[in-house]
Amino acid sequence: MTDRAFRFGVVGTGTDLATWTALARRAEAAGYDTLVSPDPQVNLDPFTIMSAAAAVTERLHVGTFVAVDKFRDRRLLDWQARSLHQFTGGRFELGLGTGRPDAAERVVALGGSWDHRYSHLVETIDFLKKQPDRPPLLLAPGGPKMIKLAGREADIVTMAWLPRTTEADARSIVDSFRAGCDRLDDVELAVNLLAVGDDPAPWLERFVGATVADLAAAGAVTVLPGTPEQGAETLRRWRAELGISYVTVNSGYLDQFARIIELLRR
Repeated sequence: MTDRAFRFGVVGTGTDLATWTALARRAEAAGYDTLVSPDPQVNLDPFTIMSAAAAVTERLHVGTFVAVDKFRDRRLLDWQARSLHQFTGGRFELGLGTGRPDAAERVVALGGSWDHRYSHLVETIDFLKKQPDRPPLLLAPGGPKMIKLAGREADIVTMAWLPRTTEADARSIVDSFRAGCDRLDDVELAVNLLAVGDDPAPWLERFVGATVADLAAAGAVTVLPGTPEQGAETLRRWRAELGISYVTVNSGYLDQFARIIELLRR
């Protein structure tokens, strides 16, 4: 369905400069293309620390995954994003979204309002896309409105699967996205993995209420069980059948997923 080359990313966190820059170096050495940060980055602003990762690497792209629209005035957001884009020589990618419900308290603390999040995001995107020399825009749609918006505006679309989303569910969502998007050749489709391999992940159990084995048995597309060879074959099939060519993974699985990257780079 696509002949795009694979890209691979790490969703990482770092509580201090040494940890964050070490993660960036490890990711680049292991063959990853991007290091992306949630918002906030622990308790820090991700835009503040992105240049540190870029400074200690040569080809690694950095990005937000995803920046909460209402945390920042859109003019400030544009300044930060384009500054990083230009300062890193085009190695910054802006992931943007409305934010999860637990972001509401921080929005209010920053002097903003949690109301009208979708319409505010639409206005922000419209403003950003009018600016010259902007970074690529990533959106992570879940519901129908966001899927339609992503099809119209995004350069990169990460499907926001629920943890138990099956491959049949995923195919239906991707088909709906593709049917409503008239610029498919311009959009890079992506997926974020919660776990790789068969080892237990206690943090995942606390987060989603299910084990890696439970999700794998249910056929969830949010985990990639089995051997590296099996994982590589699954990703080749997803690219051929679903058009997904960009895959991100939690940094706790950096080394495990690097084995799959090596197979797919051959």
